Amino acid sequence: MSLLTDLINLNFSETTGKIIAEYIWIGGSGMDIRSKARTLPRPVTDASKLPKWNYDGSSTGQAPGEDSEVILYPQAIFRDPFRRGNNILVMCDCYTPAGEPIPTNKRFNAAKIFSHPHVVSEEPWYGIEQEYTLLQKDVQWPLGWPVGGYPSPQGPYYCAAGTDKAFGRDIVNSHYRACLYAGINISGINGEVMPGQWEFQVGPAVGISAGDELWVARYILERITEIAGVVLSFDPKPIKGDWNGAGAHTNYSTKSMRSDGGYEVIKKAIEKLGKRHKEHIAAYGEGNERRLTGRHETADINTFVWGVANRGASIRVGRETEKNGKGYFEDRRPASNMDPYVVTSMIAETTILWKP
Repeated sequence: MSLLTDLINLNFSETTGKIIAEYIWIGGSGMDIRSKARTLPRPVTDASKLPKWNYDGSSTGQAPGEDSEVILYPQAIFRDPFRRGNNILVMCDCYTPAGEPIPTNKRFNAAKIFSHPHVVSEEPWYGIEQEYTLLQKDVQWPLGWPVGGYPSPQGPYYCAAGTDKAFGRDIVNSHYRACLYAGINISGINGEVMPGQWEFQVGPAVGISAGDELWVARYILERITEIAGVVLSFDPKPIKGDWNGAGAHTNYSTKSMRSDGGYEVIKKAIEKLGKRHKEHIAAYGEGNERRLTGRHETADINTFVWGVANRGASIRVGRETEKNGKGYFEDRRPASNMDPYVVTSMIAETTILWKP
């Protein structure tokens, strides 16, 4: 095993200028992250200089067997924390051989919204709080929980320390450092309210990059939990009963909101979001109705309400934003399994482009 470890960590840049590029894409379920690697003759730092590639879409639920080829278009490059050196992770989106985006390619429409001149001029910033649950591999039960049983009620676990309160910290810290190495703008981590549940935050990120960075951060976390022998869950309500669910609260601001008088812009944006509440909820993740019950720091799924410092609201405005008269707000409705391309672009479309 020591020889295997040595070979995995082998620095082949001493003998060749070639690099390995890991092409990453989203599979047919919308949450299955796929990847495969190829050798490139030299280091690459510009995604547009990377070759397109293809894969068997019939094996990912994205194409029929008789016409199975799906084309990968490289869109964003990150440093590879697993292979290191000049090796890279490449976030891709997916197209037919004729160049049409396939139905599961949510990045394509998001990029169109983020390239709209009105959106570009507003410089939308995002900070996404990704919650997730670590599960024991063989029993699919949260890490640290007694098999077939329950720990003590919620209360002592949020941001806690101690062997009886914090489960999986090595995984979480490894992910934090790996994301920083990769060039992802990860801004923090914390233990969540339910034991075995954690959160990382990506941002501030501008426009389409928020989606790219969150997806690659998810991929890195999948790889680390694979190494650790732990199952990663983005289910919005992994455990029934009196336990917190898992969300992906999305913090948002535009240039106008961050400028003097921005609080009035924020209130108008929130009014727009309220008018399209049903459309947003429908796009904010599968199984979200199990989480948005009006309990456990959520608003009821059928009710739109906003407030200052209110974590039981659909939209929360921070005290500092109210005090300063400008800043950002938090959309607390997205589920942990939401697609960040969909959520970020939809918020921009509703608040900047949509005319009620």
